[in-house]
Formats: sequence, structure tokens, C-alpha cells
Amino acid sequence: MPEGHTLFALARDLHEAFAGTTPEVTSPQGKFAEGAAVLSGHELLRATSRGKHLFVEFADDRWLHVHLGLIGSFTVDSHEWTAEVPAVGQVRLRLRTDQHVADLRGPTLCEVATPEQVDTVLDRLGPDPLRPDSDPDAAWARISRSSRTIGELLMDQAVLAGVGNVYRSEVLFRHRLSPFTEGRMLRRASWHLIWDDLERLMPWGVTTGRIVTVEDQVVEVEAALGRGEVPHLTERSSAVYRRAGMPCPACGSKVRTRVVAGRNLFWCGRCQRRR
Repeated sequence: MPEGHTLFALARDLHEAFAGTTPEVTSPQGKFAEGAAVLSGHELLRATSRGKHLFVEFADDRWLHVHLGLIGSFTVDSHEWTAEVPAVGQVRLRLRTDQHVADLRGPTLCEVATPEQVDTVLDRLGPDPLRPDSDPDAAWARISRSSRTIGELLMDQAVLAGVGNVYRSEVLFRHRLSPFTEGRMLRRASWHLIWDDLERLMPWGVTTGRIVTVEDQVVEVEAALGRGEVPHLTERSSAVYRRAGMPCPACGSKVRTRVVAGRNLFWCGRCQRRR
């Protein structure tokens, strides 16, 4: 499932391509034909995201709300077209101007929403590390009262918006924190390590298009950005994510895995004992 950095970058690309225009909105697949008709012909004001939810605001209080789910994609083509662009695959929604085409495929959710409905969704979500107006103490208030483990809580979008399975496994490993510590037993200092690291790492995901958590890549990205360059990573690597049975990069013991909150969690039983 795309994590929050992917949606943040998508909202940025949609905003840059379509804000201030009046795109033609269609549903080549046909499943969103009525919703597309409601939006088409109205100025697109802005695109934004919160966690794994995408919101596109149109004039006259009309909103598009999208959740990509596990397999959804929303591609924004930056080329200027001089002819009709054929729809490839099952395109649920298409935004089109003379300069840009954006196609949505396979979302879990694609709906027209009112401002009140958008506010209801936002009220259900926890703070997003990519948004400067987010308050980590709001998440801590829920974590510190919970008997659920921090490995579960990090996947709960009502606690923390935008974090998925990769960031969960990798950030807990980076700080040697046990994923099985109950929220109410987690040290507040440990929570701030998690939050501060997510605030540091997730923007690099937006910049590079890849999840960057391994220290040598972290250093590489920081150095490139410090020189004013856009970092280009050729591959994604991880310390523990999807490395079950392989040696821990810190101690050499085998990386373990277990289903936690519906997804495979990866951790080192020897290294990750802190709370």
C-alpha cells in the first residue's frame, strides 16, 4: 500500500499540473461517470493529502476524495498532448487539460465529497509527519493510554496518519525499540525519537520517490540535498523490512517476522529491546 510520502508527492504533482485550470473530468471505465459529471467544468483549486488520503478541491464546494488502497495508482503525465490520449487499462477517473492528463486506476475509494464530509475524514486521522501543522502530542495522548503495542499503534491511521508497514519496521529498528512494547509502557522520549525520525525521513521519500531509512542512503541523500542536488537512488534497501531469516545488519542474528495489525512486521529480537 502506498505510504504517506507517495500521496504527498501525488498531491503536489496534481496541484502543479491542474490548480487554476478547469479540467475535463471523465470516467473511461464508467464506474465513476456520475461523480465525474459533478466535477467536470469546475475550476480545480488545489490538491492536498493527509496520511494516505488524497483530496482535490474544485470550485463550488466540490471535492474529490481518493484512497489508493493496496493496488491503486494515480499517474500525472507532464507532456503536452496535441491529440486524444488513449485510456490504457481500467481508468476510473481522468483529469484532462490541453497540457496534462492524470489517470486514476484501481483505487479503494473514489468519491465526490462535500466540505463537511472532508472534515469528517480529517477529524478521524491522526497527525501526519509530513504536515507542518501536525501535533505529535495528539498522537502521544492516544499512545500513552493504550494497551496495544507500538507496532500496532503505528499502523493505526487514527493515531498517526501516513505511516505504513515499511516505515513502521524500519523506524523501530533504527532506534532499537521493541515493536511489542505497549503504548502505555513506551517512554515519551522514545515516542519523540520515532516522530522526529519520521519528520526527517518521510520528506526524503517525497524528494526521491523512495523510502530512505538505511543509514548509508540517509547520508547520501543528506549530502546531495546539502549541495543543492536532487538525489538519485538506484535501488531501495532496508535494514529489516522483508529481510526475514537474513542477518541483522547490526548484530548478525536472524531478522524475525510476525503478522501485526494485518501486515508482516519485521524486527531483530536481539537488538530491539528498548522501550
